[in-house]
Amino acid sequence: MPHGKKYVDASRRYDRQAVHEPAQAFELVKQMSNRKFDETVEAAFKLGVDPRKADQMLRGTVSLPAGTGKDVRVAVFAAGDAAREAQEAGADVVGADDLVKRIQDEGFMDFDVAIATPDLMGQVGRLGRVLGPRGLMPNPKTGTVTTDVGRAVSEFKGGKVEYRTDRNGNVHVPIGKVSFTTENLVKNYGAVLDELVRAKPAAAKGRYIKSIATSSTMGPGVKISTEARVAH
Repeated sequence: MPHGKKYVDASRRYDRQAVHEPAQAFELVKQMSNRKFDETVEAAFKLGVDPRKADQMLRGTVSLPAGTGKDVRVAVFAAGDAAREAQEAGADVVGADDLVKRIQDEGFMDFDVAIATPDLMGQVGRLGRVLGPRGLMPNPKTGTVTTDVGRAVSEFKGGKVEYRTDRNGNVHVPIGKVSFTTENLVKNYGAVLDELVRAKPAAAKGRYIKSIATSSTMGPGVKISTEARVAH
């Protein structure tokens, strides 16, 4: 599929093969954004892992210190006190069997994160074919299956994001918006990089972080040095 005129114009304004320090890369991404909406800025990491092997697949969460810049819609599968706790924490939709039925029968998918209490995972499991492909299935590894639903809701509303390797060993993480200051994009990027280094599988051999790039939603990719570390 050919790229649009704005994308081509933007990509001509810089050296696509050049490798940049993080701050320089984010400055370029911001300069090349010419859309009428506040584009998301994403960081993409190519890792030296084999995600076909269970002991080399990464999945987890990281809290972005400057937030996501997005109003995150959270759905919670809970009943009783846990449901009240989720509502008080600002969950957008809370339910138990009724929420499961709404998703099954009406195709309701108006949320970005799904959280569940352990006792409701039996019912939520029936939604695997719907939630799984969208990356919305609650999972203990990402803190979305928990008894502390109030805290989980607050964290995801406040800037916590999930990450996972795709089938090619890449990890794509949103780190903010084009409207963010370069400093805040660097802060969020540093938090993600630190988390991926921390989560390096013991079974991964050879070079771990092979390449890094960043781009806005509709913009071209800018390469980031794999050697650059962000001071905190």
